[in-house]
Amino acid sequence: MGLYEETLLKIKSLEIQGAENIAVAAVKAFAEKLKETQDESKLKAYIKELSELRATEPALRNALHYCLLNFKNDPKVEETVVNYFKTSKDKIAEIGAKKIHDGMTVVTHCHASTVTKILIKAWQDGKKFTVRNTETRPKFQGRKTAEELAAVGIPVIHSVDSAGRLAMQEADLFLFGADAITAEGNVVNKIGTTMLAEFANLYQIPVYSCTNSWKFDPETLGGADEPIEERDPREVWENPPAGVKVINPAFELTPADKISGIITELGVLKPETLVTEIKRAYPWLVV
Repeated sequence: MGLYEETLLKIKSLEIQGAENIAVAAVKAFAEKLKETQDESKLKAYIKELSELRATEPALRNALHYCLLNFKNDPKVEETVVNYFKTSKDKIAEIGAKKIHDGMTVVTHCHASTVTKILIKAWQDGKKFTVRNTETRPKFQGRKTAEELAAVGIPVIHSVDSAGRLAMQEADLFLFGADAITAEGNVVNKIGTTMLAEFANLYQIPVYSCTNSWKFDPETLGGADEPIEERDPREVWENPPAGVKVINPAFELTPADKISGIITELGVLKPETLVTEIKRAYPWLVV
């Protein structure tokens, strides 16, 4: 099995997860196909196959679109894309770490590599704080967050998702990632995010989504809704009794008015302002 086929399986099975990790893996798989052919019709077919692996992943689609636009002029287009994700994450970590202060309790949900990088950067800067995080059922991605933070010495209090209100009562800050940003400035992230944002608003806790700008979905400019991936119900309950319907939405939309700001490589911006800045910084993305 080649890299391309292996990547298809790993993204679909969630062995590769996280929007940026998915995008980078797909770009590397596409680069393998570039070594075999420069035929645009064939390359578009590969891009279509890769793009459809996960429904709610604009970063995946945007990264592949960038490759298709630039592979003829940039023989190292794969490296260009990977470098964008790396440098933007480093920049977001620098900016986001300034939001964290000694003695804080920071709540986060699921696993977002950008959020963990912010938290680790703040800890390395000498700030002392505690993280409350959720296990994130049904795939328990929150455990990955807890493991990564604990490995560098950050105190973590881990709980079931439904204990989110209790966590937020003690919080000073809520940080979460993003899988998509819409033209209205809404953020699509892991199911359960909006519940926590509601509690944060109730207790007047600042709410920040932490993400690079390539998560913006240009299709939403034309009125399209961001698709929400529905995963296999058996992830929730393998053998439910007859008459019980199980649903398993992977993501949900958190409205812009619930979010204090979005921390990106372009700076900390209000959701409604971010789209304008994305258009200015990456005009190819919105064409």
